[in-house]
This record gives sequence, structure tokens and C-alpha cells, in this order.
Amino acid sequence: MIPFEALLPYGVIIIMFGVAGTGMSAAKLLREGGNKPRVHRDAWDKMMMERDMRLTREYRKQSDEPIAPEDFKTSSVWRASRIWDD
Repeated sequence: MIPFEALLPYGVIIIMFGVAGTGMSAAKLLREGGNKPRVHRDAWDKMMMERDMRLTREYRKQSDEPIAPEDFKTSSVWRASRIWDD
């Protein structure tokens, strides 16, 4: 038979893996504002996230107000123009 004391370290290791996994899951959930993480973000998604950040000060929160706040006028992000070869 295996003595009981030999199994205690394995129990501690398994519990710590569970605590670490739960902590990582909670951190990801808090970072995303309680929503599932976004996957396969393309340029459009990133642009909309920046716009949402300027409108609401949060990446995952959207606004349904018909008029943008005053801060939105001065927080615009200008992109460099692309020169097209014609």
C-alpha cells in the first residue's frame, strides 16, 4: 500500500493547477468586461474597438446615444493616408 503522506504533494499540485486555471479565467473575464474574449480580430474589429474606446472609455462597451459626447470631437485618431499606384 502507498502511505497517505506520499499522496499529499500530488493533491497540492492538482489543487494549485485548479487555482491557477481559475485565476487565469477570472482575469481574462475581467479584462473583457464579462464577455467572452474576441477571436480573429481583423482591422475592422480593431477600428471599431478604438471607436468604442473613444466613445465610452471601454473597449467592450458600446453606446446607443444618437449624439456623440464632446470629448469624441477632440479624441480622433488620424491614420496616415495610403498612396495608391494608379
